[in-house]
Amino acid sequence: MSLNVRIIAPDRTVWDAEAKEIVLPSSTGQLGILTGHIPLLTAVDIGVMRVRIDKEWIPIVLLGGFAEVENNQVTILVNGAEEASEINLEHAQMTLDQATIALNQAITNKDKIEATQNFRKARARVQAATVEINT
Repeated sequence: MSLNVRIIAPDRTVWDAEAKEIVLPSSTGQLGILTGHIPLLTAVDIGVMRVRIDKEWIPIVLLGGFAEVENNQVTILVNGAEEASEINLEHAQMTLDQATIALNQAITNKDKIEATQNFRKARARVQAATVEINT
């Protein structure tokens, strides 16, 4: 038995496949989902989702949204998503460095919030790309 996992962004379906297990970055921490999980609706945070197919783990960057689990169907609606294999690590690291500088230089509350979001997105992309390289 397996999970049917669909990740849907505003512009495309990012993922639609069977999986043995997933780990979601929820707003309350990492959330593991296996077959037979009870029905669940949760907020998805910016971070790296991990999908296990057989023995291989595939990292996918999620940029916030919601996830629903019911009858071994996992539907994840997100603001954006990117598979680790699509990420250029050098570019992602450069973006993270720039986001870190912007966060440290932010003065107004609005600038701090925007810089924090950009930093979290950049950090998630680097984490996913690093995992992809190390697997």
